[in-house]
Amino acid sequence: MMYLKYISSLAIALLGAYLAQWLQFPIPWLLGPLLITALLKINRLPVECPPTARKLGLSIIGLTLGLYFTPEMLQLIATHGWVLLLGLIFALLLGGVGTIILHRWGKVDFKTAWFASAIGGANEMSHLAEHYQARVDHVASAHTLRVLMVVIIVPFFYQLMGWHGLDHRALDLNMDVDWFGFCVLILLSYFCSRILQHYKLPNPWTFGALFIAVILTAQNIHLSAIPTPVLHLGQVLLGWSLGNKFKPDFFNTAPQFLSIVAIINLSALLLAGLSAYAISQWTNIPVATLSLGLAPGGVAEMTITAKILQLGVPIVTAFHVVRMIGVLGTTGYLYRFFEKLQQNKAKPSL
Repeated sequence: MMYLKYISSLAIALLGAYLAQWLQFPIPWLLGPLLITALLKINRLPVECPPTARKLGLSIIGLTLGLYFTPEMLQLIATHGWVLLLGLIFALLLGGVGTIILHRWGKVDFKTAWFASAIGGANEMSHLAEHYQARVDHVASAHTLRVLMVVIIVPFFYQLMGWHGLDHRALDLNMDVDWFGFCVLILLSYFCSRILQHYKLPNPWTFGALFIAVILTAQNIHLSAIPTPVLHLGQVLLGWSLGNKFKPDFFNTAPQFLSIVAIINLSALLLAGLSAYAISQWTNIPVATLSLGLAPGGVAEMTITAKILQLGVPIVTAFHVVRMIGVLGTTGYLYRFFEKLQQNKAKPSL
């Protein structure tokens, strides 16, 4: 019975993709399934997405992105290491400012505000929140709303501005599909992802596939391009799984908290655009590409946006990978540091 629900839900997600394409949405294969699934879930209609769908979608996206990391692109990324570091600092500052605002006006304790504001993965931040006994439901809802807002606002804004295909740098990409080579890529990415998952590393289904594709491409080993229908399927599965996170009472749970989160996200997008413009004065990376790199969205969502809009996929991917590793690697330590500061201030002086 559950399998029938999954099949019917996937059919609805595909319908959303075709409808979004007919309406000329940006990245229709992602946004269509996301919006139609979220709308149905909020209205209590029986749609469900299995966990394996997101894993498969993330693996497809990871493989697709990894094929852009030719030796030329790796050299380009290496020359812009300082920009990637600025992106990480920017993300950490956004999280810090968001924490102060959310703690003061969102009516939550400091630790919940901290993990809800960190620009990291929703699953990883929720696990950290549980470990430090913060409000997991608030943290998860904050990150779900953040990703939804960024995924919807950024592509539509870029479409309005006509920002696409701005990266004219020649890419030595393998565009030929070899089905045997493609199957080998899938198997290699699966085994690598399982290893990352075994060691409980973040986002294993994206990074496992990305790692394998980057290693092969950097050595000029081209097994196969990703077939276009498979790329579309990856976006559909990703959008379907994102929309599935919304529950009927999502916007009724702590409305003031979510309202503050929404304001913080809008402000973060504006700051990302302004910062991208400032950085563009010191580098040859287009503003549109820098804005995607600094946008507080998820790794998969922002990088697939760069892929569809042809806006410097390797640079945008590098921005978000560095940010993900940096934020996840420092969030727990920084929380303990600030917690000790608060405790010291609270101690009465003798």
